[in-house]
Amino acid sequence: MIGRNLEPLATDDDGNILLAFHPAGDDIGVRDAPLTVSLVALWHDGRMLLVFNRQRACWELPGGMIDPGETPRQAAIRELHEESGYQLDDLTFAGYARFVLGPEQRAEYAAIYTGRATPANAFDPNDEITAIIWWDGASPLADRVQPLDVCLGRLARAALR
Repeated sequence: MIGRNLEPLATDDDGNILLAFHPAGDDIGVRDAPLTVSLVALWHDGRMLLVFNRQRACWELPGGMIDPGETPRQAAIRELHEESGYQLDDLTFAGYARFVLGPEQRAEYAAIYTGRATPANAFDPNDEITAIIWWDGASPLADRVQPLDVCLGRLARAALR
């Protein structure tokens, strides 16, 4: 596990905390909090796909809530397609992220998937996502970037090696 007995891996301006990342080979799994979300870290030539969330006004990984009856993998595939236009069924499970979220500091887990894709012009803005970008992790972006997601994207990339 990455983050055990150390400082948080990442925090944001809203008080959300990424406490730990359990890589896929780690048998710890989800034990003490609900698994509510699937996120996808998609990569191409050292660039990570980010989507701009209209409501939160920030760049983040594609992903979202796991619907009733849906597996985390199914949610990851669906959310990636809905938010970015990319349809990838062969995502690699990278691990679980443990968060403390919101003003009430509720504990939650997210399933993190990763994969590779070639940039395409398949994106159409929608009510939730207004833009996508393949970000190199260093170039300045006009709006804020979700630091928890950037940290997770980098951690998930190790599953592609």
